[in-house]
Amino acid sequence: MKAKHPSLLQNSWYLYRRLWRYLSSYWGIFTIAIIAMLIVAATHTAFAYLIKPLINEGFVDKNLKAMRWLPLAIVGLFVLRGVFNFINEYCTAYLSGHLVQRLREEMFAKLLRLPAHFYQNNASGRVISRILNDVGQVTDAGFNVITVVAKDGVTLIGLLLYLLYLDWRLTLVTLIAIPVVGVAIRLSNKRMRRLSRENQQYLGEMTQILGENVDGHKIVKIYGGQDYETKRFHQSALSVRHNLIKQTAANSANTAFTQLMIAIALSLIVYFAAMRAAKNTFGAGDFMSFLTAMIMMFDPIKRITTIMQTLQRGLAAAESAFGFLDIAEENDTGKLALNHFSGSLKLENVVFRYPEAEKNALNNISLSIPSGKMIALVGSSGCGKSTLAHLLPRFYEVTEGVITIDGHDIRDYALSDLRHMMALVSQDIVLFNGTVAENVAYGECAASDTEKITAALKAAHAWDFVQALPQGIQTLIGEKGTKLSGGQRQRLAIARALLKNAPILILDEATSALDTESEKAVQAALDTLMQNRTTLVIAHRLSTIQNADQIVVMDEGRIIETGQHQELLQRGGRYAMLYNMQFHAS
Repeated sequence: MKAKHPSLLQNSWYLYRRLWRYLSSYWGIFTIAIIAMLIVAATHTAFAYLIKPLINEGFVDKNLKAMRWLPLAIVGLFVLRGVFNFINEYCTAYLSGHLVQRLREEMFAKLLRLPAHFYQNNASGRVISRILNDVGQVTDAGFNVITVVAKDGVTLIGLLLYLLYLDWRLTLVTLIAIPVVGVAIRLSNKRMRRLSRENQQYLGEMTQILGENVDGHKIVKIYGGQDYETKRFHQSALSVRHNLIKQTAANSANTAFTQLMIAIALSLIVYFAAMRAAKNTFGAGDFMSFLTAMIMMFDPIKRITTIMQTLQRGLAAAESAFGFLDIAEENDTGKLALNHFSGSLKLENVVFRYPEAEKNALNNISLSIPSGKMIALVGSSGCGKSTLAHLLPRFYEVTEGVITIDGHDIRDYALSDLRHMMALVSQDIVLFNGTVAENVAYGECAASDTEKITAALKAAHAWDFVQALPQGIQTLIGEKGTKLSGGQRQRLAIARALLKNAPILILDEATSALDTESEKAVQAALDTLMQNRTTLVIAHRLSTIQNADQIVVMDEGRIIETGQHQELLQRGGRYAMLYNMQFHAS
């Protein structure tokens, strides 16, 4: 049997219960908002009530004494309404602001705890859209429904009771329209929710296209991709427009039908009231008060029907936000502390396969990396070198086998402790839109003083060009370091690793973006850094790893050769072939 999906109503109640958890800590302000809503709602009924003596005393009986206090009562009523409406809206804005802030902060914190495969399988534009756009719409579900229930709902109940008090027979005509309107609302909800989900997806795609074109503007221009990208964006914008039109059409049709039902009820009431008035059983004040109350019911009913568009959009956004928060995080159940690294790294029969991949990326890898030694991984692109390196800080979890540090499975260590022992310089340079100093002294090194930052920059042979920048180490380098050359960005990343001074180094093509002169300078700095440290080096340039304590040659996810430089050259195997190809090409 297939599992039954929860109904729309059940799902909505589940979302409301989760939203309430965010508001429960603000129950005082929430209570004030509800009380203010109720007072505002009560003023509608009070105004309809004042219409009866206003007509009877002022225009029928010509009672000037009553006319002295009735206008003042009406003014006072609207002053009261204005004050409490302000309190209601202020408290609601305060609560909605806190709700959005908390959700965004939780989602951002969640983002930082998600495993690497999440980033591979999800477009960055949709992820950004979920945190920025979807969360902003959650308040449509949280507070619009509260306003409808507490203010418009109570207004309707109060006016309806007053109508029953005035004339229950005429009020029954009004009640005929309510069940019909309720059925219409229920039928439109499901479609509105589906359209809202689609709209969020389209907005995510649009954000993705924008991000790709901002980041890749040079490639777009040099390869003449403007027409293609324009068509992509046009199609995305077209989908958003069509979706919004469908939402508006569905909402408008529902509203028009509701208003038609109200108009029919109102027409019948006017007709029967006129018949009653002809028999002198319904006075002018009664009729005007009844008609006023009936007309005042129109706006709350209209808001109840029109709110469905924003309500369903808000519920769809809440589904998206809570769905994101429910994604499984990195497995961090380790309890052991890793305060220092003294032994060795070992990989024993390690097998790794990417999710949904057809074959293993690594097959039966067994490797020992003694403490303080330098191990180099070489091989053609796609052979598994970077994948192996990313298993050490547990960016990915091994499919089979075990990796140990100091004799303990790395899964037994807390992730923060494990990664504290490591520094990474990747071939994909990651810099942030801040100053040179902020990028070098990043994260746990943020408290480093200027002297230590300067020393790291000098060791990475970056000090000369940093000194030449307009504000030195306080110079803003732009998003992703766009104000720097590729080699300069690489050296800042190396300086960051130098400053961290971790006992385990992972250098993934750490000199790939450097010219020959810079490469020699940085390699000298790295040679100094790697002394008495355990280092895993991934390199295409074999000249940079000739002094490695051990060179591991990989091919199609397997280790096919190990040894030192001269030893491997003498064997005439895969390493010798790669070395000869590289140096003959140069």
